Amino acid sequence: MECVLPKEYILKAVVHAVIGQQTDQKDHMRIAQNFFQMVGASPSECDTIPGRQCMASCFFILKQFDDVLVYLKSIRPYFIHDDDFNWNYGIASAAAGEYKEAEEAFLQIQNERSKQDYCYLSWLCRCYIMNKKPHLAWDIYINMETSNESLSLLNLIANDCYKMGQFYFSVKAFDVLERLDADPEFWEGKRGAAIGVFQLVVAGVEDKERLIEVINMLKNTSNPQVEYFVQIMKKWGKDNGFKF
Repeated sequence: MECVLPKEYILKAVVHAVIGQQTDQKDHMRIAQNFFQMVGASPSECDTIPGRQCMASCFFILKQFDDVLVYLKSIRPYFIHDDDFNWNYGIASAAAGEYKEAEEAFLQIQNERSKQDYCYLSWLCRCYIMNKKPHLAWDIYINMETSNESLSLLNLIANDCYKMGQFYFSVKAFDVLERLDADPEFWEGKRGAAIGVFQLVVAGVEDKERLIEVINMLKNTSNPQVEYFVQIMKKWGKDNGFKF
């Protein structure tokens, strides 16, 4: 089909983008990106809503999320209650490190099917963790049925919480992962997170009661290092008037 009108180029771009995503063919994505850019940069469309959507789509394909947000933010007032817009805005914001904006966008999505999608749940979990609300990420995991997706989410929680110094929820996640799969990396993550919780308790940042949970989780592991760590924690508790 020979394109004449902007909407025809947009339709062709969308078709190539869908095929490219479904088949993982980069040629289709490149063609889609070129068509989106052609429309979005044209003098007649550059200041229109469709034109700015096209430029956002172009940069989305290129994974240049800061540029995506320049265009999406300029038209956001027109799409506050649009689920598709909030989905794209949320992902672009999170990918650009703007987690507060991303969380707000994801929570505005109303479609129940979208809210059960693993992509949605994983991005929302990451936003909660980055926004210092790891308990909400843990709640999402708890409410999922056991599946490969729930295990992937658990892995995300374990590692993202560790990176953010939210060691209590990290050790909980690594404990479950280790009980399901005796991969040495899970023990290493669990050990590091447990030590992290202990350090926060010593510093007065974390609740002492959580050390009891950490000790019980450590005891789930058959490793000669466990007894050493447990003894250190118990000794600190005894020296500081805290009984386990």
